Amino acid sequence: QVQLVESGGGLVQPGGSLRLSCAASGFNLDYYAIGWFRQAPGKEREGVSCISSGDGSTHYADSVKGRFIISRDNAKNTVYLQMNSLKPEDTAVYYCAADYRRAPILLLRLSLGLEVGYWGQGTQVTVSS
Repeated sequence: QVQLVESGGGLVQPGGSLRLSCAASGFNLDYYAIGWFRQAPGKEREGVSCISSGDGSTHYADSVKGRFIISRDNAKNTVYLQMNSLKPEDTAVYYCAADYRRAPILLLRLSLGLEVGYWGQGTQVTVSS
């Protein structure tokens, strides 16, 4: 059974950090671009970051550039999102997604709400004092 499971969310103060994990089962992440997107109440879905298969090149939304870092560990079939200098506006449910398309295309599709290959159930991130 193909599955993506996110973990690592929680409550953090502004300026704090969290690391999200996205573990895959039932398929090999090596051959897929992996992305993170978020959905906050009353806001449109936003593509946050993507990482390519192969060369591992990374792509970020302007809103998180310089604060978030995406990485992958193919041996563990897992992708991570390190989130630093968190702001209240980062509060959202964070989802990971896997797709056979190139990472920049995946990031765009995530932002536009278009269908992608696989996605998980999400993990809540709340940034508040």
